[in-house]
Amino acid sequence: MTALTHLDAQGHARMVDVGAKPATQRVAVARGHIRMSAQARDAIRDGTAPKGDVLAAARIAGIMAAKKTGELIPLCHPLALDAVAVEFTLTETGVEATATASLTAKTGVEMEAMTAVSVALLTIYDMAKAVDKAMVIDAIRLIEKRGGKSGDWKAPA
Repeated sequence: MTALTHLDAQGHARMVDVGAKPATQRVAVARGHIRMSAQARDAIRDGTAPKGDVLAAARIAGIMAAKKTGELIPLCHPLALDAVAVEFTLTETGVEATATASLTAKTGVEMEAMTAVSVALLTIYDMAKAVDKAMVIDAIRLIEKRGGKSGDWKAPA
């Protein structure tokens, strides 16, 4: 097992020093799902949710959240992202969100992609809760990362 990078020799939390690392192209893809009633899913699909265009609001929220990840997650570095994309797929049980974040930097963008998905799904919940308060957000995970010292990685199928 590798040492915990966010703890110093005394076991205190610390921000990892990436100063000596080279800047490389990095990409991360995260995905998550929100389960909901068919009525809520259809309202989102048809644009008839009481609060308006659910997916448009969720897309913007996800992008904004990715940009604020360094402020939300205590030991994350603030990053100047090159791009963030948030996409949605309607499923039989709800909505799947996928976020892709990229940049050229000394540290990765996995947390930015996962934060984008999380906040996008929370926004869907907020925008559609008048139709279905029992929605469940789940399966938020990293799907893929490219670049950096540890190289490329893909989640097992």
